[in-house]
Amino acid sequence: MIAGYEVQNIRSDARGQMDLEHLQTLVTEDVAALMITNPSTLGTFEPRIAEVSELLHERGALLYMDGANMNALAGVARPGDFGVDVMHLNLHKTFSTPHGGGGPGAGPVLVKKELEAFLPVPVLVERDGRFALETHRPKSIGRVRAFVGNFGVLVRALAYTLAYGPGMRQATEDAVVNANYIRKLLEDVFDLPYSSPSMHEVVFSDERQKKFGVNTMDIAKRLIDYGFHPYTTAFPLIVPGALMIEPTESESKEECDLFIDAMRSIAEEAATQPELVKTAPHSTRVGRLDEVGAARRPVLRWKPKLPAKAAD
Repeated sequence: MIAGYEVQNIRSDARGQMDLEHLQTLVTEDVAALMITNPSTLGTFEPRIAEVSELLHERGALLYMDGANMNALAGVARPGDFGVDVMHLNLHKTFSTPHGGGGPGAGPVLVKKELEAFLPVPVLVERDGRFALETHRPKSIGRVRAFVGNFGVLVRALAYTLAYGPGMRQATEDAVVNANYIRKLLEDVFDLPYSSPSMHEVVFSDERQKKFGVNTMDIAKRLIDYGFHPYTTAFPLIVPGALMIEPTESESKEECDLFIDAMRSIAEEAATQPELVKTAPHSTRVGRLDEVGAARRPVLRWKPKLPAKAAD
């Protein structure tokens, strides 16, 4: 329960997109809001997003969008135009700061004009050509902790945006081209669970490799031997054995080609030398770690081994 509301999940249809018919059965006057990631974690755009928005607004509900994948839309589309009322924008993901390993992250929450009065204080305002922090807003939800966010990420995102300017659209288009280029040249050797057009990323599954006892984690570990940081494994959960590949706009065609060659080689190895893949990586200083054991029995404190005399 959140603020007296119960959270419910909406089913996906055969294309991996929102099941609008299922949504229609759930949206009543008691519904407060729907949260949606668009493009989704599958890397596909919700083509009926305007219908979803209209349905919610007819019942007095709001549409909240997870802006994690705005690197597929920046400079091309504005979420407010297809009915989004509130969204957060992952500056660390769309605007240059790598966010692997749990951070750093930062991002503003964006709202439509009619919700502005409820934003937390202080709010940055401009008066007579000067900026100031305004704290007196009767309808505000109040102050939240660390309201300035991760300042370093914010500055970097601003610099990135100013540097690109109108070129932001090309960055978006390059990210989409890269993902579709990789999809096209790998879909004959890796299973593609959903046929919907890809945006900024493509999600395969390990369905074909499972026949040889090889799974998505094995493929990711073997990819290290080829000099690549592994893709995201086993996510999104809607795809069993998922391989989520997101090249972004920063990868050149040459780099994408090297990655494609590596993945095709691993697919061949999985079919002909599965043990080679299942025991990877082989070229690192540390071999394959026991990730299950680490999760179940974490060692949270390091203790040095003392010499025998010192211990006495």
